[in-house]
Amino acid sequence: GGGNMAAAGREEPPLGLEAVAEEAAAAASAGFRLTAVRREPAVRLQHGASGLEPLAWSEDHRVSVSTARSIAVLEQLSDVHSGGQDMVIHRTAVPAPGAACMLKVGPKKEVTECKEKFASSVDPTVSQTFMLDRVFNPEGKSLTPMRGFKYSSWSPLGCDANGRCLLAALTMDNRLTIHANLNRLQWVQLVDLTELYGERLFEAGYKLCKADAPCGELGDFPEFQRRHSMQTPVRMEWSGICTTQQVKHNNECRDVGSVLLAVLFENGNIAVWQFQLPFLGKESITSCNTIESGISSPSVLSWWEYEHNNRKMSGLIVGSAYGPVKIIPVNLKAVKGYFTLRQPVVLWQEMDQLPVHSIKCIPLYHPYQKCSCSLVVAARGPYVFWCLLLISKAGLNVHNSHVTGLHSLPIVSMTADKQNGTVYTCSSDGKVRQLIPIFTDVALKFEHQLIKLSEVFGSVRTHGIAVSPCGAYLAVITTEGMANGLHPVNKNYQVQFVTLKTFEEAAAQLLESSVQNLFRQVDLTDLVRWKILKDKHIPQFLQEALDKKIESCGSTYFWRFKLFLLRILYQSMQKAPSEVTWRPSHEDSKILISDSPGMGSTEDDQEEGTSKQARKQSLGDTGKGVDVDDNAEDSLHQSSDTGGREPMVEKLLEIQTQIEAVEMHLTREHMKRVLGEVYLHTWITENTSIPTRGVCDFLMSDDGYDDRTARVLIGHILKKMNKQTFPEHCSLCKEILPFTDRKQAVCSNGHIWLRCFLTYQSCQSLVYRRCLLHDSIARHPTPEDPEWIKRLLQGPCTFCDSPVF
Repeated sequence: GGGNMAAAGREEPPLGLEAVAEEAAAAASAGFRLTAVRREPAVRLQHGASGLEPLAWSEDHRVSVSTARSIAVLEQLSDVHSGGQDMVIHRTAVPAPGAACMLKVGPKKEVTECKEKFASSVDPTVSQTFMLDRVFNPEGKSLTPMRGFKYSSWSPLGCDANGRCLLAALTMDNRLTIHANLNRLQWVQLVDLTELYGERLFEAGYKLCKADAPCGELGDFPEFQRRHSMQTPVRMEWSGICTTQQVKHNNECRDVGSVLLAVLFENGNIAVWQFQLPFLGKESITSCNTIESGISSPSVLSWWEYEHNNRKMSGLIVGSAYGPVKIIPVNLKAVKGYFTLRQPVVLWQEMDQLPVHSIKCIPLYHPYQKCSCSLVVAARGPYVFWCLLLISKAGLNVHNSHVTGLHSLPIVSMTADKQNGTVYTCSSDGKVRQLIPIFTDVALKFEHQLIKLSEVFGSVRTHGIAVSPCGAYLAVITTEGMANGLHPVNKNYQVQFVTLKTFEEAAAQLLESSVQNLFRQVDLTDLVRWKILKDKHIPQFLQEALDKKIESCGSTYFWRFKLFLLRILYQSMQKAPSEVTWRPSHEDSKILISDSPGMGSTEDDQEEGTSKQARKQSLGDTGKGVDVDDNAEDSLHQSSDTGGREPMVEKLLEIQTQIEAVEMHLTREHMKRVLGEVYLHTWITENTSIPTRGVCDFLMSDDGYDDRTARVLIGHILKKMNKQTFPEHCSLCKEILPFTDRKQAVCSNGHIWLRCFLTYQSCQSLVYRRCLLHDSIARHPTPEDPEWIKRLLQGPCTFCDSPVF
């Protein structure tokens, strides 16, 4: 189990009677011990991991790995069309820029002269400091060039043009850029913030506000250093999405989503960039404000976002390499409903030389105080510093303490499951700790347990960890550990995956989900997929619970979940192709082996077939006449014990019928939604590029389908339309396109067009979009489309919830 139900923490030494209670609690919680299981495949990295916290996992299920040449991005898919048991990972990369980044500290000619002057200075404190400083000399000359990435950070979901996450990347030589992955294969750089910030400072004469004293000459070494440190980023973090108001030309107000990116600089300043969403590039930047944090030698940054009585508070938590941690107020102009602190709040003030390496801020609900609160955890050396913040009538309450005795080496990486507040820390020796916060009357304590990665992967060194968005998996960067007391000769960097939840926990979480979107819970659905492919059946408890949900609740989410389970079950019945399709076949060698009787397909053959499984497009095309018998032939070997091939064919046909029925239900529900929009937004339902009459007829064509809402809605629409039909015409031969099939339109001359699953219009252009799992296609919005149609076209896939590209 995930340990979330653990009864009590065990931090104080037990005394007398309490010891008995303690033992009982320990026995109870031992039942919930975390069993980490290895999840294939391990992904080999082409270059070594670099920077601090080299691993990050985005809300849309992409893992970014900072390496010495690029950021490797591994996207996890829960693929319903592949029968392989391995995790399905789609891999892309953000390459490091070719040229070194030179910070703008003055006019080019003047900078070159100053650099020559400092390099040849007779004062060794100047020449040595200058030559060895990698900010001044990123390409190194006598030193190795600075290659690779220092840090990367994912924005929340809904920031790029496809409604997914943006990636902010910081190179070792201090270039901060923002990237988006718009077409699935390549990453595009949208903006270079280092360059823009440098321009701003240059124009302002390197002063933060007009009242500042005029700055010195670039030829003075301290001034040269100051101008560099005020624009050398240390870390950057994204805020949540907030709403701003924009006044249009006709004085109407409209709400616009925006997101903030806070950038912490070496001198303690923080630049807060505000971007309008969707973020498209330079033109989406609304403002940039610089705040002075007053923290010397800052090392790390995190947003503090707190909701209290419907008032949103925000601030920035900054940690220092010397030890202190504090919250800095952030005043947000034009952001609705946001408030901030009046003055900074010190969470830890001791200059105890324990550097703050990583900070996570987790919003939780306090069961005893009956209010929301924030848990701030920071890795300081080998310890975890925690701080609980809650606002009561008396003001802001701050409780803090340290959790010690977790690791014998400094913590190299820390990650948190935002959903339940569980924190994971790891040191380089392959030991990971799970810390579960448990509330007490006043504050909280942690129940913690050790995950030894050596038990899962053998002897390894660890360089970074990240937990998946719903807490199902832990990704770990590993290299070989010591063998027989010797260090390895070569280092192979790999990203490996470990399960943190059992199948039962994942299924329960999916059934009780508040998100109600399968795509946003890919890590959980992947655990469920793995189980069904292994067992070749859907567990009884899950089937019953799901049917109960479908009966009691009108949400189509549970129907989509059911469709997902049926499709996976269908895949599990297929036999893996023993011949890998892209390999040349060696017929002769095959014959020799099969000459000897009883040497059929060995276990190994089947294993090989599964892992290199050629993708079988079986379900996406169920409506397009896939010959089930062919697939049934394949699945013979499974049914041999149940008496010949008949039962297997029966079983596959039965599952296929169920799949058809669920898909049909989802289509009809979406059709009702589309017709509702048509009814609301059109005077007479003129040709709004939605085949209204066709959809109405299609819904009414099945006598078995009796839905009162649909009947009433269709009655209203047909009354509005009077006798007008607005048929769709084939663009090749001008014939009428009848609406007989929800997936495609075929005209009388046999021209076939696919239908857009969001508007049911036939896609007659060459370019259209597809959903991530290739379930369905959708058309592109056109400039003449009204707002409501554009809104419909932004929707996710109606079968698998995945976004559409």
